[in-house]
Amino acid sequence: MSIWRVKPISAFEADMKKSTLKRVLGKWSLTAIGVGAIIGGGIFVLTGTGAYYHAGPALAISFIIAGIACVFAALCYSEFASILPVEGSAYAYAYGTIGEIFAWIIGWGLILEYAMGSMTVAVSWSGYFNKLLKIFHLELPYWMTTDPGTANKAFGEASSQIATGTLTEDKLTSFQEIVNNFNSAPEIFNFKIFMNLPAFLIVLLVISILIKGTQSAAKANNLIVLLKVSAVLFVIIAGAFFIDVDNWSPFIPEATQIVEKDSTHNAYGLAGIVSGAAAIFFAYVGFDAVSTQAGEAINPKKDVPFAIIASLLICTTLYILVSLVLTGMMNYQDFNPLGKYPDAIKAPVAYAFDIAGQGWAGLIITIAATVGLVSVLMVMIMGQSRIFLGMSKDGLIPQVFSRVNPISGTPQTNLMILGGIIAVVAAFTPINELADMTSFGTLFAFTMVCIAVWILRVKQPNLVRTFKVPALPIIAVLGILINTYLMVNLSYKAQLFSGAWLLIGVLVYFGYSKSRSKLNNENQE
Repeated sequence: MSIWRVKPISAFEADMKKSTLKRVLGKWSLTAIGVGAIIGGGIFVLTGTGAYYHAGPALAISFIIAGIACVFAALCYSEFASILPVEGSAYAYAYGTIGEIFAWIIGWGLILEYAMGSMTVAVSWSGYFNKLLKIFHLELPYWMTTDPGTANKAFGEASSQIATGTLTEDKLTSFQEIVNNFNSAPEIFNFKIFMNLPAFLIVLLVISILIKGTQSAAKANNLIVLLKVSAVLFVIIAGAFFIDVDNWSPFIPEATQIVEKDSTHNAYGLAGIVSGAAAIFFAYVGFDAVSTQAGEAINPKKDVPFAIIASLLICTTLYILVSLVLTGMMNYQDFNPLGKYPDAIKAPVAYAFDIAGQGWAGLIITIAATVGLVSVLMVMIMGQSRIFLGMSKDGLIPQVFSRVNPISGTPQTNLMILGGIIAVVAAFTPINELADMTSFGTLFAFTMVCIAVWILRVKQPNLVRTFKVPALPIIAVLGILINTYLMVNLSYKAQLFSGAWLLIGVLVYFGYSKSRSKLNNENQE
């Protein structure tokens, strides 16, 4: 059979009737899932890099542009969700419009987005957790908080620097500490043991919450989202009292070049604002997680579109206000890692309050980021498991991923397998170096959804749509162009590894999935 076979809308409707997932999510729980996925550690980090390296005080405009780019995709997601309120997100949308091979590639890309995103968030959470412990004068051993790859790389670089014999006393002490930390790690058969234990444990904790049931997970997520939105509002309100309007002048700095290590790039001006939008796009990744929960929504055709748009608007507003407060509290040039505040770019919001003499606020922000990242991880793993569930129901991946526990109403085995893989990779791999791959998977899915919703409108214009994208051809084209532009402007490493991942996906499809497809077997019968 053709690799372009399309799953009929009637087949999706039949799947919905047979689904054993429990419909327990209302529109505000769905909105909280979107907000929970979008607001993470990024807002407390990307604001500094975006302001210094790209847009200056005009970073607020960069957030607006990035938000608009997401709106185009969000509108297309919303129309699809009103037609196909099923788990699977963009994968299901493509399967019902373009064809199986296209759906498989998108699903494979979503696996990259959610899996890589979950691993990256787990590692980020570990960093915030360790920082929080240090505030209370507690510290885990180096070998318990560092993956083997990072530890060996740091040891090699430190040893090489020490061997030169030309280091200043401060740098020599710093590098010697790295060597001592490496040498103090326990050994098994002369093999040094390293692992990121906090990252490993937080994944297991989240899996244990998700297995108990979607309603329990949603309640936990709602509480965490309430806490971290409160923290963001705290930053906005408290920071407003320390704004110096002179820091906003000029609001759009004159275009120039910034030297970073051995390279230079254009910054500020109009080009800087646009490049800033691409750089901070990662902060918006997550609103599509709402669509993966459509199979558990009480009224999915109305509530999922509402939640997608609402979560995006809420987060965009908060991001704009935070960026204005931050660049008002500190001059954007003070985020220079080679300047008088070299650490400010790593934790810009907390550092801005430190400079303002409000160190206690940094503690609140660190706690908020630590707790807030738990909900990001929860939503990402939940979304990943529902995509697996949809693909498994269609026969494209093993049936074990579509088993739903009749008591909890969750894909328990699916979650346990997925959680085990994410926990191990996050604990033993320097996965944070490949965070851009998350953005690639997301932008790829956004682009495909914009294409697919346009195709379905042309092919089946009479389908009942409780939500319709206004001016669809214009919105779809803008969504395709902007998301493709952002995708090609990601790092070369991210493009290379992501391309390799998609190639592996094609091989898996022709080697396993194509012949086991449920549509293929039904057609043969």
